Amino acid sequence: MKRTGILNADLSGAIGRLGHTDLVVVGDCGLPRPHGVAVIDLAVTFGVPSFEAVVRALAGEIVVEKAWVATETADANPAAQELLESLFGEPETLSHEEFKKKSGDAVLLVRTGEATPFANVILRCGVPF
Repeated sequence: MKRTGILNADLSGAIGRLGHTDLVVVGDCGLPRPHGVAVIDLAVTFGVPSFEAVVRALAGEIVVEKAWVATETADANPAAQELLESLFGEPETLSHEEFKKKSGDAVLLVRTGEATPFANVILRCGVPF
């Protein structure tokens, strides 16, 4: 049994297979699932687990060199915007439609139970050196 970090076996395994420049989407429970992208569905009920809890857990496990959010995030969900800035620096913005399209390039989508609008991010994996 793992001592620390992400305990979900499917998510832990998927993280172990990520490589440099791979895209990971962390999405609220309403974000459309792109065809062909592996989904780890962590949603239990509305709000559980939260976007913040999942993003913080991932930040402890992967190197992130870039992040993208929908343009609407800053106004519609300032708490998510502030969280992402504190962890990864200022994210680039895309229209919500462009965000959904770019999500199709991801290798992994992690679905949270978050029910707050625009609690979504695309993370590009970096390297630790």
